[in-house]
Amino acid sequence: MAHPAVWLLCDGLYENIVLDGAAAPCLLEVEPRLRERTLVVSGVAKSYAMMGWRIGYAAGPSALIAAMAKIQSVTTSCASSVSQAAAVAALTGPQDLLADRATILARQRDVLVEQIRECAGLSCAPPAGTFYLLASCAGLLGRRDPQGVEITDDTGFAHYLLQSCGVAVMPGSACGIAPYIRMNFALPAVTLRNAGGRLRAACAALT
Repeated sequence: MAHPAVWLLCDGLYENIVLDGAAAPCLLEVEPRLRERTLVVSGVAKSYAMMGWRIGYAAGPSALIAAMAKIQSVTTSCASSVSQAAAVAALTGPQDLLADRATILARQRDVLVEQIRECAGLSCAPPAGTFYLLASCAGLLGRRDPQGVEITDDTGFAHYLLQSCGVAVMPGSACGIAPYIRMNFALPAVTLRNAGGRLRAACAALT
């Protein structure tokens, strides 16, 4: 409240992917006095696994929403009617699947955390939401692969994993956090354990 000229953008894309029975309140639930200068954005891509449908939505002060609509109308085409209907069905239909999905994701997260903690040089903390896990690879920097190439950063480590064991990860530096790697655990437990075995072998091969 001390900076009335500052507007706030709240990203709610992962608001329904919160694990272990926790909740992710919107900023306006915490501080409703910010209502007149806050824009809340969300979409159906993550919560309802509708990646590719290209549907998002926003809520905010009416003047801001009107200005956004004017800009959008002359810069991009509108979302397809099929995507709009699918989004309405997802948002207004039964929501039990969200809690069920969070339970499944928590189990898959725990499997991947266990696998990572068995890899020499990697460490991680269980994420409280989303379906991504960040693992620190700081303990492996400075080591060399079997061909003698030094692992100098998380990008090099990600490249090494892809080339040596076929496990694809994203360098944390691409997300603004290094030296980490980002992994998706929205996969069957058998796949995660298979990846864990490959990761262990790849880490063990570094000297």
